[in-house]
Amino acid sequence: MKEALISRFRALYSGEPEIVARAPGRIEFIGNHTDYNGGSVIGASINRNAWVGLSRRPGGVCRFSSDARPVHVELPPGAADRQVGEKSWVNYPLGVLMAMRGAGLATPEGFDYLAESNVPVGAGLSSSAAIELASCLAFLGPEGAGIPRDALAALGRRAENEFVGVPCGILDQGVSAFGRRDHLVFIDCRGPRFELLPLPPGSNFWVFNTHTKHALVDGLYAERHRECFEAARIIGVPLLADATPEMLAAAETRLPRPAYKRARHVIDEIARVGKAAAALRAGDLPAVGSLLFASHRSSRTWFENSNAELDFLVDGLEAEKGVYGARLTGGGFGGAVMAFTSGEFGEKGVARLRDAYLARFGTRPDVIHALTDDGASLVTGAP
Repeated sequence: MKEALISRFRALYSGEPEIVARAPGRIEFIGNHTDYNGGSVIGASINRNAWVGLSRRPGGVCRFSSDARPVHVELPPGAADRQVGEKSWVNYPLGVLMAMRGAGLATPEGFDYLAESNVPVGAGLSSSAAIELASCLAFLGPEGAGIPRDALAALGRRAENEFVGVPCGILDQGVSAFGRRDHLVFIDCRGPRFELLPLPPGSNFWVFNTHTKHALVDGLYAERHRECFEAARIIGVPLLADATPEMLAAAETRLPRPAYKRARHVIDEIARVGKAAAALRAGDLPAVGSLLFASHRSSRTWFENSNAELDFLVDGLEAEKGVYGARLTGGGFGGAVMAFTSGEFGEKGVARLRDAYLARFGTRPDVIHALTDDGASLVTGAP
């Protein structure tokens, strides 16, 4: 994609990008909505990436283009207002600029910017974090090669929380920053603390994108966020990561039913993440798979962020040979299902599931066979 981005940059701006950066999308392996609750989560950076090319320009005008958006945006010098409507896609790189300036980092005053990505939008693979981190590295220029991974992730999260308006935790940006090929990323979100877990040989990821609704800014994500913090307040802890099942049981009659259900999922899910990390270290993939299925059932029953399409796929995958486990991945409310499999599961199994899905819902999901990939990086020496 690097060569395609450079070619399009030349056509758009009649010049070369001074800097090119890339950042991967991610799979949320296990730990659904645990990150902003102070818990732990495991993710994988994948071989689907956002690429950003940038060249500084005089006069302070900022020009933004993207292969995924028909609207090119030109902002006057000093513009810092959140964009709306067709221009709203610019809020991701613009939010990164604001976060960088707020942290006292030097940023270009004027520039030509182009983003290209093969991370599917709305599939729960965090195309937004990939754009944020690639943008940050491009804005930093050559200095981006030396930025600590945790600082890079924090800037992306700040952009999403404070400018875009999504109250996400550190999962998306953390996995995109720290990812490594043939590894998973374990995050203790209270630190945050990041640890790489070797991925046992023979592991495969398949992502089934349903293209059903997955819009985090529309309020569903924020509603769950509010319910979780309401539950923590009533239980009497700063975050749900501090609560135990016994504390939840003692507070059940005082909790509104939705808040109780969200807390039940989060407290149990944090425990599942710890068990999954231990099983991965031991190479016990069937145990990992059982935890993935349990995670999905909890999301469906207690967090209520699944839907009929996701449930259908998970149920179908559970019946397939070679599938260790499957669950919704990402924020939920539609989007995608991730399957963790051995090499025994392949295109024939995918075809069966796609055909069954077509018979039930009238469309076929898109399917990605994802491999792990390295985290965000600055690409130097662009031709």
